Amino acid sequence: MALYLRLAWRNLWRQRRRTVIVAIAIGGTMAMMMWYDGLIGGFNEAIYGNAIRVLGGNIQIHAAGYAEEVNQLPLLPMTNDEALVQVAQAQPQVMAATRRVNTGGMATTREGAFGVTIVGVEPEKELPVSLWAQEVSTGRYLTADDQDVVYIGQGLAKAMGVTVGDRFTLAGRAMHQEMRSRTMTVAGIYDLGMPDIEKTTIYITLAEAQDLYGLDGQITEITLFLKQIGEEPDVMEALRPSLAGAEIVSWQTSFPELEQALATKGGAMNVFSVIMMVIVGIGILNLLLMAIYERTREIGILAALGLKPYQISILFVLEGALMGLVGVAVGVVLGLLINGVSKQVGMDFSAFTSISSYMALISGKIYPTWGVDKLFGRTLTVLIITVLAALYPAREAAQREPAEALHYV
Repeated sequence: MALYLRLAWRNLWRQRRRTVIVAIAIGGTMAMMMWYDGLIGGFNEAIYGNAIRVLGGNIQIHAAGYAEEVNQLPLLPMTNDEALVQVAQAQPQVMAATRRVNTGGMATTREGAFGVTIVGVEPEKELPVSLWAQEVSTGRYLTADDQDVVYIGQGLAKAMGVTVGDRFTLAGRAMHQEMRSRTMTVAGIYDLGMPDIEKTTIYITLAEAQDLYGLDGQITEITLFLKQIGEEPDVMEALRPSLAGAEIVSWQTSFPELEQALATKGGAMNVFSVIMMVIVGIGILNLLLMAIYERTREIGILAALGLKPYQISILFVLEGALMGLVGVAVGVVLGLLINGVSKQVGMDFSAFTSISSYMALISGKIYPTWGVDKLFGRTLTVLIITVLAALYPAREAAQREPAEALHYV
């Protein structure tokens, strides 16, 4: 095999210009795929990472039985929440582990009654990691000592016709399906540029929620915020021995629409990359076919020296594979260079924030990642296509009759 590799490598560079052109074509395609993967990684962090920080964290832990009634936001108190929080915070991937109370309710003003989700939070722990806590538009954010105070979204404030300092009646479902109401004062209004989401959630302090809904110091959810999307499975696996019957889910389960959007983008690029590589494979096919006609006498000499047809085929297949490897190497270097510069400079997408509600989560620039998450799969795709492109020329070379090939002019 070493002899075949040496011969294939030598033959690859006999037509340097042609080989360089094909290698650049493969490398350019590979670099484009890496750039796209890096850009998608940047988008995931800028849009979906921020969406997770708005909707409820990367991972959620609830008491046993919560999943069966998740649509009703059941008030199922957790028994070992303090211990779980400590275990979660010890994981290196976890930025913060916060305790919450979630229940459904109704906000009522002269404009009407509005169905909302009421979330009791630990204000100081939520501030560094929750986007809604940082985007104060009017008034102020919550403090731990607040009583009879709410923090609402701009969309809900407009719908209810209230502003900072106004009061309205907030009713929520307490333990045993009992409804409890209280007159609350608007302390602050947050603005995410996403009215549909802003209309659905009202935040109060954890102590206020526990008192109002009869939880006596208990909580219904632990929310984990991770440093990077994609680390959820490892963290969940590390926490399972400490759950003691509690249920743990990631954002992929809690917010399936986000997972579907990510899968759609990745699937589209996978199809596009295969199409591009097939086009490049046609170039390799053409190159090797031309090499066969140019080296007909050489093929005849190899056959006359004792090389069997399958050995000649192997030689040409190896040429195709080596060409693919050279192209991959060029592409990886070029892709890392492009993504490295993009990581430092960033790409301004602020003009597109109005395209959809989730695009509003882009604060300004997108900073791509290195784009190496799918590098193995991309490389394997390139090599498979280059080898397949070399099969037909290899078969043609193997079928040459030695006597005819030796007399070929």
